[in-house]
Amino acid sequence: LKVFPSQPAARPRFNGDGAMAIAHSNVKALLQRHSYSELKKVGEGSFGKAILVAAQDGSRLICKMVDVSKASRKEMEDAIKEGKLLAQLEHPYIVRYRESFTDNGWLCILMDYCEGGDLTKKIEEYRRRRASIPEEQVLIWFSQAISGLKYIHDKHILHRDLKPSNFFLSKGGALKMGDFGIAKVLACTIAVAKTQIGTPYYLSPELCQERPYTWPSDIWAMGCILYELCVLRVPFDAPSIAALVQKIIRGPLPTISTPAYSGFVKDLCGEMLSRIPDKRPSTGDILQRPKIKAVMDVMVEEAEERAAVAAP
Repeated sequence: LKVFPSQPAARPRFNGDGAMAIAHSNVKALLQRHSYSELKKVGEGSFGKAILVAAQDGSRLICKMVDVSKASRKEMEDAIKEGKLLAQLEHPYIVRYRESFTDNGWLCILMDYCEGGDLTKKIEEYRRRRASIPEEQVLIWFSQAISGLKYIHDKHILHRDLKPSNFFLSKGGALKMGDFGIAKVLACTIAVAKTQIGTPYYLSPELCQERPYTWPSDIWAMGCILYELCVLRVPFDAPSIAALVQKIIRGPLPTISTPAYSGFVKDLCGEMLSRIPDKRPSTGDILQRPKIKAVMDVMVEEAEERAAVAAP
């Protein structure tokens, strides 16, 4: 991972109304300075943009560009430190982070490109077809997600922004966790959720009450995702953020009633959506459940077979 102190970010210039006047549109030149060429924009949100780029060796990467033009020096240092930390993560179910740098009011994070799109797209496909995602597939994706989450929790890293659009599918169909709440600057608190992140469907009750973010908050979010994979809609919904927060804190807890799923899946989802954080199972506990263990064993066997075939 490289940071580029030799190319300090240009001092932000402001126009009359205080908005950034830097040529944020000139992304192409910025990327070329760091030896990447822009292929196409793949996403845009309040955070900035996601761009598909080609590296010099021809490999395709995603460049997540976060607008940090208004961040303080401390926030910038934290963001760069976090970028370095992410680049050290190596796990089959985590999107590989390659490097990050700052330039002209942008924090650029380079990560592997997952050609299969994100989990939101898959959920929408099944919803359109009015078909349930088979339990076997739900458990494979869920086990991969929990395996990646255990890896980061064991390193004392919290994801902070788990939702289907932050899980990506590789060419081979493996689910990979990405888009960590990069930089504590963008950490998912209620204040940020209201301003930047959009509707906070996956926020735990304790976060809605502005209590600190701890690992059970990631488990709650994974419970919401498990529910959504089975029911094809979010577990809590409301016409406004204030009403949604009330539902998450006090509303009836949703249960999976779809007959396509086993009691095991329904019970596990219920445990993960406990309003008492300490009652939610840890990632290690979930991975020890016989059904999940069986799924993981098959995946390990398949990976070993692939490795054996690929070996010279």
